[in-house]
Amino acid sequence: MTLLTAARRAADLDALTTGSVDLLVVGGGVTGCGVALDAASRGLSVALVEAADLAHGTSRWSSKLVHGGLRYLATHDFDLVLESARERDVLLRRTAPHLVRPLPMVVPLSRDLSPRSGVLFDVGHRVADGFRLAARTPRSALPRPRRLSVCETTRLLPAVRRDGLRGALLNWDGQLEDDARLVVGIARTAAAHGARLVTYARALSVDGTGATVRDERTGATLRIAARAVVNATGAWADTLAPQTRLQPSKGVHLVLQAATLGSPTASMTVPVPGEPNRYVFALPHPDGLVHVGLTDDALDGPVPDVPPVLDSEVEFLMTTLSRGLELPLSRSDVVGSFAGVRPLLAGVQGRTADLSRRHAVRLGDDGVWTVYGGKLTTYRRMAQDAVDLLTDVPCRTRDLPLLGAVGPVTKGVPARLVRRYGAEAGAVAALADDDPRLLEPVAPGVPVLGVELAWGVHAEGALTVADLLERRTRLSFVGEWERAARPAAEQALGASV
Repeated sequence: MTLLTAARRAADLDALTTGSVDLLVVGGGVTGCGVALDAASRGLSVALVEAADLAHGTSRWSSKLVHGGLRYLATHDFDLVLESARERDVLLRRTAPHLVRPLPMVVPLSRDLSPRSGVLFDVGHRVADGFRLAARTPRSALPRPRRLSVCETTRLLPAVRRDGLRGALLNWDGQLEDDARLVVGIARTAAAHGARLVTYARALSVDGTGATVRDERTGATLRIAARAVVNATGAWADTLAPQTRLQPSKGVHLVLQAATLGSPTASMTVPVPGEPNRYVFALPHPDGLVHVGLTDDALDGPVPDVPPVLDSEVEFLMTTLSRGLELPLSRSDVVGSFAGVRPLLAGVQGRTADLSRRHAVRLGDDGVWTVYGGKLTTYRRMAQDAVDLLTDVPCRTRDLPLLGAVGPVTKGVPARLVRRYGAEAGAVAALADDDPRLLEPVAPGVPVLGVELAWGVHAEGALTVADLLERRTRLSFVGEWERAARPAAEQALGASV
């Protein structure tokens, strides 16, 4: 069964009160869902508990890039570059081609970029292309890097600063339609292989034999017994595994209307003055938006569920990006913002930007396996490494398509649905058979269609208005859209009762 519903959640929770499972996963982000899918696809009985909603934490706050690790060349972490390139290929061509597509990445050769830096970028692009070749990604999927003329540069980046522009360097990488949608797709695919996924179920304590869990919707507690337990709570891993040494890093993005930058069709890279190997990006996204990021600063103390965005961080991103624009940004151009936390492995003193994005799987004294570090692109490999420690059955996920990745697409379905749901677009559209108004936007000026809210409740485990607006549709990126769509979200949830 592939549908995640409130009824299925209740049934799974009830089933977990008796018996035991081979594996209990704690954490419903990309890593936890990846572990659940990997284990279930190998034939293990699996349960996953998440304190809030799927993709509630770090997994929904990424730059939505599936990247080949270009930045790790600067630290000579070639193994990580190759791993990133291989996992990018898996997502782009095998497991999630409906959610990942090529993105042109442009580095303007401006006055702020010295000729030496331009040469280093060019060399880096060509070396990264060699890793693309090693990962066996064809040029039809990711074209070769090249230099752009001034005319080509301004066509891709209409708002780029013309003064002193010498053209640009073009490289290609992968971009996600939506990081939260990827997590939901992994979770539903795991459920299709028999995994029991229970959201709003907080692990109060864990050990090598299971966990005590509280149902956050009723307050009831239960004990889930398991042969093995994996802690996949990311930046919050040390709350269940105190021996874990993490240095969380906060990353902030701003959201702009694409029209503010002339509706660019490529990513724009601007160097941060005085900080080598650090850049601000303006990444075009669907629905007429551009995401600007990224800060990379140490986060001390307890990690909040939703990190705040500070005025100083907004100012830093606006000021840095404006250095590369014909006209500077103003506060009125910012229509939204979000912040996430990277679960970096603790290292020597220095910038968090310099800490490795490698991952590790370690067994604690309490018998709990903890997965930490890593990044979204390599989630599948992280999951494989964890489950390899629990079974000798070979991993299957390298060639296992997620739901929606393969199959015919129903003709006449809105292009937006095909873009976001792939081969399942027809099933989503079919929810409007009895009410054609569900194929209309949920509110004037809002891009989301009514069937998307209905599908979030019908198939994707959405239990609250926030689940729909913040994670199934991402309308919360733009406050005006979120407010306008709230009544429709409430109605979609009410219709499911």
